[in-house]
Amino acid sequence: MKIDDTNLAIIRHLRDGRKSFRQIAKSLGVSENTVRGRVSHLISEGVLEITGLINPEKIPDHRTAIIGVKLSTMNLIDKAEEFSKLKGVVCACVVTGRFDIIVVVMFSEEFRLLDFISEEVSKIKEVQSVETFVVYKGYNLMVPYLL
Repeated sequence: MKIDDTNLAIIRHLRDGRKSFRQIAKSLGVSENTVRGRVSHLISEGVLEITGLINPEKIPDHRTAIIGVKLSTMNLIDKAEEFSKLKGVVCACVVTGRFDIIVVVMFSEEFRLLDFISEEVSKIKEVQSVETFVVYKGYNLMVPYLL
């Protein structure tokens, strides 16, 4: 599917989940039906997924950590999928750089960082090392993809 400037503009407008198709259409100078049709097409092609995002800083007694994972295997995609299914994981991404996978995890008083490392990460074979980064303050932390 070709992603043109109008599709990108629509996606940017959808970052604010409360913005109506009518408002987007008016802003872009196209019809509401054009926006509705393009959004429908982007969803059906798997390019766009509309979801609700949370602000972890607004959830009492919860913290977020970003964990860099180094593996002893090059089977990165399967390993990232395994990580994505662990308790507390918000997302797992295959990346370049000194880590193979970056994992974003939410914790609470009942489920702490040490619990995640000792109980959850230990389920994944071929983990060579992990490095944790506790988030003190995040900005747009839950936005998975920025255009």
